[in-house]
Amino acid sequence: MATIEKLNQGVSILGNVTEAQKKILTPEATGFIALLHRSFNETRKALLQRRVIRQQEIDKTGTLDFLPETKHIRDNKIWRGAPPAPGLVDRRVEITGPTDRKMVVNALNSNVWTYMADFEDSSAPTWDNMINGQVNLYDAIRKQVDFKQGEKEYKLRTDRVLPTLIARARGWHLEEKHFTVDGEAVSGSLFDFGLYFFHNAQELVKRGTGPYYYLPKMESHLEARLWNDVFCLAQDYIGMPRGTIRGTVLIETITAAFEMDEIIYELREHSSGLNCGRWDYIFSVIKKFRQNPAFVLPDRSAVTMTVPFMDAYVRLLIKTCHARGVHAMGGMAAQIPIKDNKEANDKAMDNVRQDKLREVRAGHDGTWVAHPVLASIASEVFNEHMPTPNQIWNRREDYQVSSNDLLNMNVPGGITEEGIRKNLNIGLGYMEGWLRGVGCVPINYLMEDAATAEVSRSQLWQWCRHGVKTSEGKVVDKSYALKLLHEQADELSSKAQKGNKYQLAARYFEGQVTGEEYADFLTSLLYNEITNVGPAQSAAKL
Repeated sequence: MATIEKLNQGVSILGNVTEAQKKILTPEATGFIALLHRSFNETRKALLQRRVIRQQEIDKTGTLDFLPETKHIRDNKIWRGAPPAPGLVDRRVEITGPTDRKMVVNALNSNVWTYMADFEDSSAPTWDNMINGQVNLYDAIRKQVDFKQGEKEYKLRTDRVLPTLIARARGWHLEEKHFTVDGEAVSGSLFDFGLYFFHNAQELVKRGTGPYYYLPKMESHLEARLWNDVFCLAQDYIGMPRGTIRGTVLIETITAAFEMDEIIYELREHSSGLNCGRWDYIFSVIKKFRQNPAFVLPDRSAVTMTVPFMDAYVRLLIKTCHARGVHAMGGMAAQIPIKDNKEANDKAMDNVRQDKLREVRAGHDGTWVAHPVLASIASEVFNEHMPTPNQIWNRREDYQVSSNDLLNMNVPGGITEEGIRKNLNIGLGYMEGWLRGVGCVPINYLMEDAATAEVSRSQLWQWCRHGVKTSEGKVVDKSYALKLLHEQADELSSKAQKGNKYQLAARYFEGQVTGEEYADFLTSLLYNEITNVGPAQSAAKL
């Protein structure tokens, strides 16, 4: 095995490192990240290029279908994913959120079964956010995360077992520019995974759970295969039995929806199921078929979970997971309590209840909430309708889903100026927060993150590209889109605190809503604005 010194040759850190962060960026840990990078980065880049080729094929054919070359995997009814791991048998309510210290304490104190600690969509990947998040999870696992903010103390509860911790790493497309190996920025995925695994895997097992992950934004089973290879190397490197790591895959892309069986198959001994990442999924459908006028969708509010293509996606995911013996997790309730309006709050909370009722009746084994107050509603619904720890036994063999069902864009509803303005407000609001280093932003009593901003951006691009007509009779073109964009940016900027970044957000947004340029991801588009790359420091000399 290569020595730590040799692994760290060519490793540079370009971000400031505080004393508190040095326990994360140890020579042993940075050497492990370097090993992951040198082992897997070329494959990662090749898979990203494969995405480009796949997009060209979709643009040309205007459709998608199940892969003929993997039909034997789908048709084989014998193979299974791994049985649920310790702490993952019952996942009926999962709370999600970023990894700042306050969120970590509040999430672990919530009446939920698991906490998805998010380095991805609800975190803006500043260097401090990413490293401090690792510090916070390191401390939380060892129950050393208590702290005081002003007069208020934040302490972990001691009266019960804390929720199982699941970390979500960044997607394969993102890089960590503050950490380079041989002059090349490392993958954000490998960076987040590697630091969390290296420091905590054995400690988590000792405490009765394990190193568990959510895996986002995948577009094919080959990307799941890469994760599985990463898991195997990592476990072998520290002498941990294979299968100890578990990964739940977010089915957030339309291409992955056609490869659910194959994704579970690739991860088999490491699989802990699939999750319906609803907003990213809508974003992906628009993104992949943005050149096809048959895929134009109405106002975001009309694209509910019960429209044909979303209902088919849910049914296929549940049927696939349960046939393979793994969890089928439901989607996010993003509502925030409305404290100053009881009537509006009651309506919002009832919407949460109805959404969770739909999920548990459909066959989901658990669901997501963004706020602790929603946990009691979700728990009440799942406890009543799912008395067992999960309902993997509910095969849902009555669900029959075809490729046409997954692509059925029969979605009633119109495109309105109000819908355009709402999309602009959400996109600008999220981007402005992100540019300040904040990854989830409350807008109109909903917690918006990168996924909802992407839906807003992509709908605006799509409507302008295809020159749709609004319900008011106005053709959506470049001049109209930019006019409304600048009106909304000016209004938001005038109401916000001095020094806000709405006008900077608007400058980036201008190129994304006119049906011309289209960035692969907003987060990639904005990333350089929140990087603070400094002089290179040798990792071995920290």
